Amino acid sequence: MRPALSTAVVVPVRSFALGNTRLGSALDPGTRRALARRMADQVVDATAGFARVIVSSAPEVVAWAAERGLACIGDPGTLDAAADSGRDWARARDAERVIVVHADLPFARDLHAVEVDAGSRIVVIVPDVRGDGTPVLSVPADLPFRFAYGPGSFARHREEAERVGCAVRVVRDDALGFDVDVPADLDRLGLRAAPRS
Repeated sequence: MRPALSTAVVVPVRSFALGNTRLGSALDPGTRRALARRMADQVVDATAGFARVIVSSAPEVVAWAAERGLACIGDPGTLDAAADSGRDWARARDAERVIVVHADLPFARDLHAVEVDAGSRIVVIVPDVRGDGTPVLSVPADLPFRFAYGPGSFARHREEAERVGCAVRVVRDDALGFDVDVPADLDRLGLRAAPRS
């Protein structure tokens, strides 16, 4: 059952121009900006059918969200706080479930892998391909769940779900688990590092 009407998707986007500085040694600024926007478009397309909100204060992202007809709220400064703000937005719209999706998932097509009944007391975690980060996380909207992004977030989010007494379903999905974090990830996209002089 697709819980689109009672599930909201939160997509934090720091900036197209300044996002993912770890790729700075591999891509020139224009290419990095275009890639960031292309991946964000891919993620938004993959979340069609759900209530969605972009969390960003970057002017180019706010303008992009408006062009796409997407709700956008300000970025409070950290990924954890962005997820919290998105959850607050979802709760204010009576969503029963929140799915936080990173904006750098170039192979995302849909959220079928993480769909559960919106009212179920289960946390669904998609770890990244390294088994370290959390590119997709689905939680009941009213759960006192503390987001804990950054290196090692997969383990922390699993522990947090257990702390609040929720069952955990881990979904290892090649499309939703592949986020572009480091220059080596560009090979899978057919991109090559720019030569440095």
